[in-house]
Amino acid sequence: MKSVLHIFLLIIFHLAVVPATSQTNPPKEEMRAVWLATVDNIDWPESPNMSTEAQKASFIRLLDLHKRNGINTVIVQIRPSSDAFYPSAFEPWSQWLTGKQGLAPQPFYDPLEFMITETHKRDMEFHAWMNPYRAVVNIFNSSITPDHITRLHPEWFITYGEKKLFDPGNREAQQYVVDVVKDVVKRYAVDAIHFDDYFYPYPLPGKIFPDYSSYAKYGKGMKRDDWRRSNTDSIIYKVYTAIKKINPACQLGISPFGVWRNSDKDPAGSPTKAGPTNYDVLYADILLWLKKGWIDYVAPQLYWEIGHRRAPCEVLIDWWSKNTFGKKCYIGLAPYLANSNNAWRSKTQLPRQIEKIRRTPNISGMAFYSSKSLEKNLNGWGDSLRLNYFKIPAVPPKSR
Repeated sequence: MKSVLHIFLLIIFHLAVVPATSQTNPPKEEMRAVWLATVDNIDWPESPNMSTEAQKASFIRLLDLHKRNGINTVIVQIRPSSDAFYPSAFEPWSQWLTGKQGLAPQPFYDPLEFMITETHKRDMEFHAWMNPYRAVVNIFNSSITPDHITRLHPEWFITYGEKKLFDPGNREAQQYVVDVVKDVVKRYAVDAIHFDDYFYPYPLPGKIFPDYSSYAKYGKGMKRDDWRRSNTDSIIYKVYTAIKKINPACQLGISPFGVWRNSDKDPAGSPTKAGPTNYDVLYADILLWLKKGWIDYVAPQLYWEIGHRRAPCEVLIDWWSKNTFGKKCYIGLAPYLANSNNAWRSKTQLPRQIEKIRRTPNISGMAFYSSKSLEKNLNGWGDSLRLNYFKIPAVPPKSR
């Protein structure tokens, strides 16, 4: 018969060699998503000069990799800059697909149809990531067709720094964006339309966003900040309403900057000290959209480490969990930051964040930026998903 001491030592040894991260009962429903960025060929296609067959093979390889790692949803950027990864009557083919804006893939195929079909074959969801307001990434070297919307309706756009952006206050521009979304939802079996954090632009030092003309036309005596927020509210409401009219099962998801407001500006805000915030700088009142039911899910980008000085990841996970208003909340995580500082050099950083998410109520999963970081298996985190956290499959949650 073993001594009590011997048994105690065996227990201690067992706890030491079996990671605390071991997931014996992971959720059966959990968002396990990855972003695939196409702008600047960040994730796919690796080069704009790939053949049709090479593009297809590359996307299938990525899907199979993520499927093995337990991912159940891909969020693919299909409209990076008022251009398209699908045949569109509104916008030209993307320069990041074929090397030159407006040039169709040869031999011809419909990349969006192909990607959706291959994704659904693997019982994964396809969320179509669209940038609502970015029109030209770089006015100095971007490939722009003569029939690009910035040339057909230059009055809809504002140049800010090196970018050309839709003026969010221009009503005709808003309707155009809504029509682009409607076109995709009508023609493709996307599981969601997904917007990221680019509404009004992040401020450039010493530069004011020059929306004077539309403010003079539509401001109607409102304070400019309130007017800007009302413009962003308007586009979200219009897009959500349009989607649901066409396909009620298709979701609208938003992946905003991780801080709504700091608590020094609003007692309802998070105990953080972020520089830009959604409400005050990007003019995106995410909480209003959740309260009103204008979005199906929110995936805040919490791209900070646990214990961060100004915006600790764990603090923000708790804050968002208390502010979902009955909608689904998934946490955006940043494996791409691996080895960027001391905190991110630790192989435990991402696992600890996953564990925190799973311990927190009202948080239904996570999304990783971006595909390349998991493809490269930075810090072994792709292995951690496959062998541990996502070893047991889960299905994406249903929207409420």
